[in-house]
Amino acid sequence: MDPNEQPEPTLPPAEQMRQRRLAKLAGASNAASSTQQQPQQSPAPPQASEEAQPSPKPSSGSAEENEPPAEIPNRNINITPSSGTSSPNTNPSTSNPFSQLGVKNTPESRSGTPTVSDSGNNGTLKRSAPAVDKPSANATAPPPKKPYTAPKEESLEDWSDRVLSDIFRVTLDESRAVDSRGNGGAKLTYLPELRSEFEQSSEPSKLTPSTIDAAILEAARYVPASKPLLDYLLPCWKRVMRALKTTARRPNPDRDAVLNEAKRLCMSNCIFAVTMPEYFGRDPNIDHDSLKPYLLRHGDNEYGICADFFDEAISRVDEDDTVLPMFTGAMVQISDELATMNMNQDYKPHITSLVTYARYPRLLQALAHHDKFLITPTADMSKEQLALASEERTILGPFFRISPLQTEVTKSYFTGPRTIDAGHKKQAQTALQMTLKAHQGDLATIINAFVRVKDARSKTLDWFAFIFNTNHKRRAMQVKSNEVASDGFMVNVTAVLDQLCQPFMDNTFSKVSKVDVDYLCRNPRIDMSDETKLNADQATAEAFYGRKVGGDSNFISEVFFLALAAHHYGLGATNSKLKDLDREIKHVESAIKHIEEQLAKVPSNTMPHRVIQKQHQNAVQAVEKAIALKYSIEGVVLDQGMQTVSLQFMRYVSVWLLRVASGTDYIPGRPFHLPLPPQQLQAFSCLPEYALQDVVDNFKFVFRFIPQILISAVGEEIITLCITFLRSSEYIKNPYLKSSLVTLLFSGTWPIYHLKRGVLGDALAGSEFANEHLLHALMKCGVSSAFYDKFNIRYEIFQVLKCIWPNTVYQDQLSRESKVNKQFFVQFVNLLLNDATFLLDEALTKLYKIHDFQKQLRDQSLSAQDREKVTSDLEATESQCLNWMTFLNDTMAMMKLFTAALRDAFTIPEIVTRLAGMLDYNLEVLVGPRRANLKVEDPKKYHFDAKTLLAEFIDIYLNLGSKQTFIDAIAGDGRSYKPANFEKASQILGAKLKAAPETAAAWDSLRKKIAEAKERLDQAELDLGEIPEEFEDPLMGDLMKDPVILPSRNIVDRSTIVQQLLSNPLDPFTRAPMKIEDVVPADDLRMRIEAWKAERIAEAKAKATADQMDTSSG
Repeated sequence: MDPNEQPEPTLPPAEQMRQRRLAKLAGASNAASSTQQQPQQSPAPPQASEEAQPSPKPSSGSAEENEPPAEIPNRNINITPSSGTSSPNTNPSTSNPFSQLGVKNTPESRSGTPTVSDSGNNGTLKRSAPAVDKPSANATAPPPKKPYTAPKEESLEDWSDRVLSDIFRVTLDESRAVDSRGNGGAKLTYLPELRSEFEQSSEPSKLTPSTIDAAILEAARYVPASKPLLDYLLPCWKRVMRALKTTARRPNPDRDAVLNEAKRLCMSNCIFAVTMPEYFGRDPNIDHDSLKPYLLRHGDNEYGICADFFDEAISRVDEDDTVLPMFTGAMVQISDELATMNMNQDYKPHITSLVTYARYPRLLQALAHHDKFLITPTADMSKEQLALASEERTILGPFFRISPLQTEVTKSYFTGPRTIDAGHKKQAQTALQMTLKAHQGDLATIINAFVRVKDARSKTLDWFAFIFNTNHKRRAMQVKSNEVASDGFMVNVTAVLDQLCQPFMDNTFSKVSKVDVDYLCRNPRIDMSDETKLNADQATAEAFYGRKVGGDSNFISEVFFLALAAHHYGLGATNSKLKDLDREIKHVESAIKHIEEQLAKVPSNTMPHRVIQKQHQNAVQAVEKAIALKYSIEGVVLDQGMQTVSLQFMRYVSVWLLRVASGTDYIPGRPFHLPLPPQQLQAFSCLPEYALQDVVDNFKFVFRFIPQILISAVGEEIITLCITFLRSSEYIKNPYLKSSLVTLLFSGTWPIYHLKRGVLGDALAGSEFANEHLLHALMKCGVSSAFYDKFNIRYEIFQVLKCIWPNTVYQDQLSRESKVNKQFFVQFVNLLLNDATFLLDEALTKLYKIHDFQKQLRDQSLSAQDREKVTSDLEATESQCLNWMTFLNDTMAMMKLFTAALRDAFTIPEIVTRLAGMLDYNLEVLVGPRRANLKVEDPKKYHFDAKTLLAEFIDIYLNLGSKQTFIDAIAGDGRSYKPANFEKASQILGAKLKAAPETAAAWDSLRKKIAEAKERLDQAELDLGEIPEEFEDPLMGDLMKDPVILPSRNIVDRSTIVQQLLSNPLDPFTRAPMKIEDVVPADDLRMRIEAWKAERIAEAKAKATADQMDTSSG
């Protein structure tokens, strides 16, 4: 059956369409008079005339019809009748058919062809320019106008032939070389075979809807095999759509039917060109049979996929099962190509193509179910391969991999990083941030589209989860970059998940209740099995996670836990990398310096010189690479916008943790009660430790580098979080995590801008919750045995206390603690004294060494080698001394504050003896014979001022000088108390410190009181004589005042065991653990001691009276 004799085509099922087209192709081949062509060779287009040789687009058209350049501007093609061709007249009231295609015919006039107007006004004739602007010189009046004659209406057949010819760039008229625009129009391809069919059937040789398919098929045969068929068909599609939009202004059902059929058949052939090239007599060609190059172009481009193409193709998905694979295959190719690119290259079209693609849910659904969307692990894949797979071998991976942290990109942003100035560095980082922000915005748009498609959402969340579950190694102590996903990839993943959390992260925390803790027992996507838990052992955690809860997890819970993992393995790991880079850069710079020294000693143009020079070159390249990466990471992680969003998420995590731990519905603004319940909820204790650690680390990072964004981004929840888990510290197993809570509060007290007490200082001083719980929480952390030798933690505690001390509420609380929780307070003060003692010893020892080193360097006879060693030792010691002196000065300032406000608390028996001994020992150091060894060059360099330090010691003495127990403790200090030291201090106080008269007078008064107390104690010791062994403290060797029985049945004085337990909570005789509550008062022994003491004192008094009487009588 002849194809042209078939009924007007309609859209059948895909297979029927294929069979019909193949039948038509066979018929067309039989009708052809030429010999059969070789495979993949296109016939030469027939010659229309000597002047015009029409050929199919794009092979033989004009330059603009050939293979498209990288960017081709959108052309608005107006189809106009060729010049010299008269148009039929029609009634003016009838719509002008050419106006629907953007043209308007006008009748001829005597003066020539009138100007064509495409204004769309019917019946309006414009005069030609010569008639207006160049009137005859001899004429006195304009020539008479030719009476207006309405053009004849163009028949549907003529219109269809002309418009279809223009759209598909084909013709059945061998003499017609160009389209209806005439000269300058597009060249047309003559179709001899189709013309022959018409001649055989005695039908008019005009293109009609029923012959479109055959026309396309024949025209396609003339497209060179080296050219994709879509280069011809896609522009045809664009012309069809423009024609439809033009005719839409004046609807005409008959003409619309013609164009809609052209649209349908054009789309069908576009699909077949990609999915079934054999239909056109072509062999499959992966470079041609793909939408990839066309998706990479803008939709307005003549060779780009437009929205109309997407819409029409997707409308056929249910009937044609080749449409979705056609699109997904192209997107996979785009992804594969992007995987080989970096941000320096032309990556943007690939991103834009997926952004456009993401507007169509049916396409996203198909893409999410593609084999390459997720990785299916196999037994032969290593952990490293799994870690890299999501980035390198999935469809979405390459899109997230594009980043300014790629090595090639860091070099382009920071050229010559070792010598780059700060201004250039800042400009480069700003440009980097702007580029990354735009890219992450596109990624967020893409992922947001995926999660809005029900069938694609779960696959997308699985893709994120797989990334984190295979990249736990990113938080290892030693990480090789080629064994884990890249920083740029992970930062992009974190940023996008933060964006997904934005809709539920409002300032009122109204949706925090949607984060379901049962998610953890409902087959969670995130693998937490090998993560350290907040306060649970492995067996407890396995039992908890092994418990299954029914129901489905909501989307908010899914995204919340994914984002939490993203911050841990993604942004958090990248933040911590800055420290590693600093160490690496310092190490390599030191090596470069050493190599340069060697290079200077080796003769040039020798083999050793060339070897060392190569080493130097490699080292310089390595350090420049590291510096460029460091600057790039800083540019990424210090972006204020990204970190603000990150902090907002961390605020939500903080509130959620408090809700889970307390079992309440807490949100900021509602009361929160401490301490937490004694019985911990497993939902909290089995959480991964990073749930809390990442909150703290993120805030600490921002406090350090970009605190300005915290002024408006911090609420009461962060203070509540820190105080809660310091007050109920048993909820957290890791002591270093507890200490980081103190560090966070300490960081919040650093001055910034107009906030003299930092971002948190005012809130800590004025918050009702902080006023009630902060002091006890800090003291509890300070006395923790885990931090006994971690004085720097207590240093931070003291800094926080110093910040809030002006609020008398805290002074009153400390006084109450010394009475209500006496043992607790004693432990706290004891550790304060330990810190002061340790810091004084370390700092002053380093000053002695500095003094000696400087003295050695002044010796001119010192050899160069020895001088180099001494100089190196001096620099190391100076660094240590500066560190210790900084801590010491702040610790002494805190002791001064405490002793001024809490005289009674610091002079209780359990504390006063230890405090007196510490003060006396260091007074000896500052005013005794060794003070000369503290003289160093430029002491301010180390923050050391002997006079200021002595003044602080004197202030502490005076703060407590009104308490007799303190005076007696000084006088009883047999190891360090020396009256000469107090006299020397009096001299310095007046001569060098220029103290106020009242201060000098108070010091002299205290000095005399101590001396008098010493005399009394010495006399009492003489009066008591030799102490019976059973009354002596076996550890101290002096008379017991309050003997107690230890669990080991040994007896010691209570003050002795109190001091012992403060330092070491063990029985001093058996080394068994014990507490002060374990001792039993030895009341019988105490009464015997008191009786013996009273008896000896009475005997001494009687003897003194008798001696006095003998003297008087004599």
